[in-house]
Amino acid sequence: MSDSKIREIEQAALRLLASREHSRAELRRKLGPRAADEGLLERVLDGLEAQHALSEQRFVETYIASRKRKGFGPVRIRMELREKGVDSNLVRDWLDENDLEWDEVLEQTARRKFGPTPPADFRERGKRVRFLEYRGFSPDRIRRFLQQNG
Repeated sequence: MSDSKIREIEQAALRLLASREHSRAELRRKLGPRAADEGLLERVLDGLEAQHALSEQRFVETYIASRKRKGFGPVRIRMELREKGVDSNLVRDWLDENDLEWDEVLEQTARRKFGPTPPADFRERGKRVRFLEYRGFSPDRIRRFLQQNG
């Protein structure tokens, strides 16, 4: 493969990385159709890692922070990172489900969606539980929150 093709793939990768952090698997998926040779694509990705343009650790850190700001819990974030091809050991290192900060994220998410009033009945309580589970919070954490807040 020609040097111009290598540069083309590298530039495409850098454009993607300039817009936001990507996991290696995401870049592989997005750039795969451009590269006829999978080995070449791996060499380009290795080069980007060597230049610190591509970093799985940085991707995981920014992804978790972004999803946390949007009101998603650790269960959902873990699943999304797995779908993005991130190594489970790296996720375990960065995503602590026992961190008390998740209680604050859950509370903010619930208040933003439902307001400050407690659920009026069991139906409303169930609706809140389902929403918070969908957002990625554990049943134990949701139960504790609802016991303390109505």
